[in-house]
Amino acid sequence: MEIVRHHLHVHRSEADRIVPIPVDREVLAKRRWRAIAGDGREFGFDLEHLLSHGDFVLREEGILYAIRQREEPVFEIPLGYIPADAARVAWQLGNLHFPIQIADEVIRVAADAAVRQMLDREQIPYFESLAVFCPVTAGAAHHHHHHD
Repeated sequence: MEIVRHHLHVHRSEADRIVPIPVDREVLAKRRWRAIAGDGREFGFDLEHLLSHGDFVLREEGILYAIRQREEPVFEIPLGYIPADAARVAWQLGNLHFPIQIADEVIRVAADAAVRQMLDREQIPYFESLAVFCPVTAGAAHHHHHHD
């Protein structure tokens, strides 16, 4: 079993083959966990900092192992072009203590009955989707960008 303590600071080369390590969002909130990569390789994680979707954790013989957060049911609320409307929706979701993700031109929130009820009651347009949900966190440990 490969033990991982932190993500790699690497730039992907065209020759690299990416092998995903599929994981749920709730697992990524932990520092100690186990996972099996797409090629069957086993990993144990004993982390200094939390990992995120897209992080590379091992490069070996032209293979890059990458964290791939699984998709989950979400509601996507189109932002439109009125900033006050977007701010109002974000405030209402925050009032329910639900984490949100700002993605392209939508606010994304985990599909939950309480959220659905609020959106319907307030007549806020939304649609259901499956997506990698990476909510904004107040105490993000690190920021970096990956190119897929």
